[in-house]
Parts: sequence; C-alpha cells; structure tokens
Amino acid sequence: MLVLFETPAGFALFKVLDEGKLAKVEDLWKEFSSADSARKVVKLKAFSKFENTSEALEAATKIIEGTASKGLRKFLRAHCEDETLAVADSKLGNAIKEKLKIECVHNNAVMELMRGVRSQLTELIAGLGAQDLAPMSLGLSHSLSRYKLKFSPDKVDTMIIQAIGLLDDLDKELNTYAMRVREWYGWHFPELAKIVQDNILYAKVVKLMGSRDNAAKLDFSETLPEEVETELKEASLISMGTEVSEVDLMNIRELCDQVLSLAEYRAQLYDYLKSRMNTIAPNLTALVGELVGARLIAHGGSLLNLAKQPGSTVQILGAEKALFRALKTKHSTPKYGLIFHASLVGQAAPKTKGKISRSLAAKAALAIRYDALGDGQDNSLGLENRAKLEARLRNLEGRELSRSAGSAKGKPKIEVYDKDRKKGAGGLITPAKTYNPSADAVLRQTPNSTAGNGEEEVPKKRKKEVEPSLTGEVAEEAPVTGEQKKEKKKKKKKTDEEETAVPNDGNDTTEQEGGGKAKKDKKKKKHKAQSNEVQNESENADAGEKKKKKRKHAEQDEEPEMPSKKKEKKKRKSDD
Repeated sequence: MLVLFETPAGFALFKVLDEGKLAKVEDLWKEFSSADSARKVVKLKAFSKFENTSEALEAATKIIEGTASKGLRKFLRAHCEDETLAVADSKLGNAIKEKLKIECVHNNAVMELMRGVRSQLTELIAGLGAQDLAPMSLGLSHSLSRYKLKFSPDKVDTMIIQAIGLLDDLDKELNTYAMRVREWYGWHFPELAKIVQDNILYAKVVKLMGSRDNAAKLDFSETLPEEVETELKEASLISMGTEVSEVDLMNIRELCDQVLSLAEYRAQLYDYLKSRMNTIAPNLTALVGELVGARLIAHGGSLLNLAKQPGSTVQILGAEKALFRALKTKHSTPKYGLIFHASLVGQAAPKTKGKISRSLAAKAALAIRYDALGDGQDNSLGLENRAKLEARLRNLEGRELSRSAGSAKGKPKIEVYDKDRKKGAGGLITPAKTYNPSADAVLRQTPNSTAGNGEEEVPKKRKKEVEPSLTGEVAEEAPVTGEQKKEKKKKKKKTDEEETAVPNDGNDTTEQEGGGKAKKDKKKKKHKAQSNEVQNESENADAGEKKKKKRKHAEQDEEPEMPSKKKEKKKRKSDD
C-alpha cells in the first residue's frame, strides 16, 4: 500500500511497511511517537517537488476541487503500478480511480496514518526542515486565499458594476426618446398623450397607427384594453392636430422602433443583472433586491470593499452630499441613502423609516460579508434576516397602533391642555405664574356702614403687600365695620349672662371668678388691637392723600418749566 501525502513543497509517496498495524486504529498513534518508530511503519518512496509558486497554487486548487493536476497524474503513473493508494479525500480518490485506474482507499485507518505522517513529516522527508516548511505553507495559503477571491469567475463583481451603470443610462435615454416621440407625434394627434400614459404602449400605438385617420380601421386589442381603444378611436375623429406628411410619419415610426428596441434590450439587461446578483451576492439580493444591491456594490467599488464598511456607512451610502452639508450646518444627519429604495423601507411608516433603515443596514452589512468572504452559495442567511426585519416592522407598527388607540389597559391617556407646554416634550417654555390673593390687603366699605358710624369714606382700592414690621408681622386685611361691632357686642352680652347664671358654690366660685377675670383681660386686648388697626388704616389713607397732593404740585411745577426750555431752544436756533 502507498500513501499520497500533499505538502507545500510537493507531493510525497510513502510505502507502508507493516499493513497489519493499520488494523489497530486506536493504537496507531503510538507508532508515530518517535521518528525511529515512524520509520518502521512508513518509508518515503518518491517525492515530486513544485518548481514554482504558480504550480503549487494550481495543484492546491485542483485538490480542493477534487481533481488531479497534470503533474500529479504523471507522478502517480510513474510510481503506482499495481498498488493501492491511500488518499485523504474521497473525491480525489474517485477522480484518480476514473482516470488512472488506480484503486484508492479512504477510511479511518488512513486518516490516522496521515495524522501520524504529518507529525513526523520533517524526519521522514530528508532535506525538508521545519524552518523551510513553515514559510512555504504560509505563502501558499496566502496566495490560495487571494486567488479564490480575485480570480474566481463566480465572484467577478465588475460585471455587476458595468451592468447597473448601463441600466441607468438606458433608463435616461429611453425616457428622452419616449418624450421626443410624444412631442413629435403630439402635433398630429395631441389627444393620444392623455389617453395612453405608458411610453412603451404609446410607441407601439404610434407605430401601428401611423396617421390618425387609420385609427378607425385598425384593431388595437393586442396592445390596449377595450375601453382605451374605443376612447382612442373617438378622439381620432375629432382631433385638433395638424396634418402630417408620409415622410414625417416614416421618421416618427423609426424613432418608435428605436424606443421599442431599447426597451427590449433593457429587459434583457435586467434579467442578466438579476442572475449575476443571485450568483455573486445572493444574501444581499434577498434583503434589498437586485437593483439596490447592485447600486450599493457599484457605489462601494467592489463587493470586497463594501464588505469592509460598517452598517452605519452602508445606511447612508449614496447620501454623502447631504451628510457633509448637515455636518457643516450642524443640522440632523440623513437617515438613509441608496437603501431607501429597498422594499422593506418603502413598506414602513414615515415615523419608523429611520429605525427600519438602521436595522436593514446592519443586516445588509452581515449579508455582504458572508457573500464576499463566505464559502456558501445559498441565500439562507438573507431570507432569515429578512423574516426578522419583517417581524420587527410589524412590531413597530403594532406599537404605534397601540399608542394611538390608548394605553395598555384599554383606557386612553388624556392629557390636560397647556398652551405653554412644548409638543412632545415634558418641560415648559416659561415657568407657570400663579396669583397669590392672600398677599393683598383690600379695603372694602359700604356706604351704609360708613354713614352709620359717621366715619369718612375710604376709596375702594386694592393695595400692595404691606411691608413687614420689625416683629415680622403683616398688617391684617380690612377695618371693622359698624355691623361687625354690633354683632360682637351681642356676643359679649350673651357671655356675661351665662357667667351670672352659673351658681356660686365654694371653690367653683373662685375658679369662675378667676376665669371671668381672664376673659375680661382677653376682651380688653381685642378692643385695643381693633382700635389700633382702625388708627393705622386711617393713617395710611392720610399718607396716600398727601402723596397724591405732592404729585399734583410737582406736575404743576414742571409744566411752566417746559415752555421755558422750548424758548431756550428757539433762541439757540436763532443765534445759530
């Protein structure tokens, strides 16, 4: 039995000396514990060295794909006659068996044997040191990964960049040509522009009809519905357009041919772009669609460059001008760029577009990295992320509906209207001002009470707060009127009668006498306080009248001074 072993330096063939030891797979590793014991199990028979890095790269790629390179086939033909070959890959073994008719073996014993050979590789192959093997394996791995990313025909994204650019140019040219057809043929049949709105259908109708006089004879059932067809025929009979010669109609029809051919080529190009996007970036296509994904790749330069960008950059890719303008003017930055045209963002409500675009950009960044650097070719990741985003969109919309309907318990939250409160904010623009009526002292006297007491009338005016005295007390509110005094006198008489009605017995009499004296002292203090209040109020009123008189005198003194000033100004002007 021979063992085929691949190294960064070349292919090696080892001869198995004792095949009986392969029966005990569990104890096979003990045979490779040292170099001497490994030499008793296997022995190097032949070695095919790679001449350069390109040959090593080609051989490695062929082995990864499960096929044998030309150099490997020559090497096996020369050294594997009537021998069974142990290989590490079953696909490679099948390919060798089909082409070279060599029996190949791949089982657990072979894999354990390969592991033992790898552990003692530098001892089994003379002239291959560990210091040489490490840089060779590192260089081959780098060149292999670079080749897979750069030279894979399935990962060529330049075709997508060119296709999306051409598709945008075709849309512009198609729109220009279609508008030219409408304007040109509008001189002959202006009513047709309002009847047929689609540009492609308009070009087909003009090409088929030619002159408007032929409209009544022709059948438009293949291109137009019945209602539009009847409307077109009725309008052709009463059209206000001018007459056109046959030469003009011939040129208009040629322009219609150009429009139809461009539209047909655009449809073919879109199908090509769709197939390339599903091949190169299937997960990105599942998330945002073919056109948006192709525009993102074209804007980033390549799929690999786009994979290096974070989700926040993918979100605003295409809105660079608005971003820098917002940063310069210190306004809010844009929430989306090219990703705005994705179907998920279009389905969202205006309030939730920003949140959905941010989530979609994060998932799109993951999908781009998986498409650019991953080995998988399916769109399972993109479909899974799309389902998550749709669930999040439904969750956001349901939350908005529940907010608008009411609170969680079913009762709507009613807020008191406040004109000073900002919309959607918790604070007030200005602090609320409240009026404190207890701080005012108001004089209120009726004419009846003043006439009965013989006192002077005090004008009814609301006064400002009285300044606190040295003791910190504030003057009380209003003077005592005549009616209030009468009521107090009646209360005094009642208390006196109650005191006299109580019997005078022993100790009770002394207690009652002491209590009566205390009550009398309190009454005297009350009378004094009331009289002092009346005096203070009368003094305040007199002071107010004196201030008014002083103001009047001051105004009278200022009035004669004014004409004197005017005379002085006139004199100065005359002197000048």
